[in-house]
Amino acid sequence: MSVKPAFENFRRELDESNDRRERLIKASRDITNLSKKTIFLLHRLMLDEDSAAKQQQCTGSTSNGLDDRALALNASKQGYLRLREVQELYAGLRHELGKELFWRHERQVSPGLQEYIEALSFAHYLEHGTLISYGEVQKSLSDSDGVPYFPLTVSDYLLGLSDLTGELMRYAISGLARKGGRKRAVDVCVFVRNCKADFERYTPYIRELRKKQAVTSSSLEKIEDAVYAIFLRSSEYDIPPDMLDDIVAQSISSLSVHPDNRRDHRVQGSIRTLGFESRDMSGDEDGF
Repeated sequence: MSVKPAFENFRRELDESNDRRERLIKASRDITNLSKKTIFLLHRLMLDEDSAAKQQQCTGSTSNGLDDRALALNASKQGYLRLREVQELYAGLRHELGKELFWRHERQVSPGLQEYIEALSFAHYLEHGTLISYGEVQKSLSDSDGVPYFPLTVSDYLLGLSDLTGELMRYAISGLARKGGRKRAVDVCVFVRNCKADFERYTPYIRELRKKQAVTSSSLEKIEDAVYAIFLRSSEYDIPPDMLDDIVAQSISSLSVHPDNRRDHRVQGSIRTLGFESRDMSGDEDGF
């Protein structure tokens, strides 16, 4: 009996698997790009003064807190709309990831999936101020009947959420120049600190999470440095909070945040322009 037909079947299966792998890699890159653009959009909308003015006119509100809330809701809404493109891409990949195929090609799917979770969780945080749940992420990757396109692994879910902390650091520090930015930075600082503590228990079980935790620690340190310095020196100014916000805005108008693992010295330099000094890292990090 000839074995040639059997090897021809093997060749056909390998060719199909390789072609599927290439399609998934390309789709994952497209998903990553769309997710990154969504994150940039969310940051841009939260810092858009024109959008803030329009929200104030629409609501007729004079409260900065309400304006910021409306701005966050508008940003999250735009983010969800942009992420629909990603969800449509995943819907189109459903036949590529059926049954055991997802587990065979999980490594090709994970990078884009984690970036999508990061963008989705950022939009969710702006809307609700909380961490998006596993069920909500899986629901966003399901059809109208609630049937998932593919199973969402716990590792991808947690790794995507861990990336969120870096975006929250940028969100907190870049918003310090806006009125109400000091309170927002404190809220984000507490949130990121809780995320780091909660994720720590999973580091022995999830590969790559320990590296992500190191980045989260760096992001948390940057937020704490900025918040501590501003609140420490703010006590020296016996002026109304609104006027203090204006002074802080002027002092850090050139603030720039870099997504590396080192302390951002531009943050410290900008804060020092008003006489704010960075805290001693040996001090109590919960001092504020």
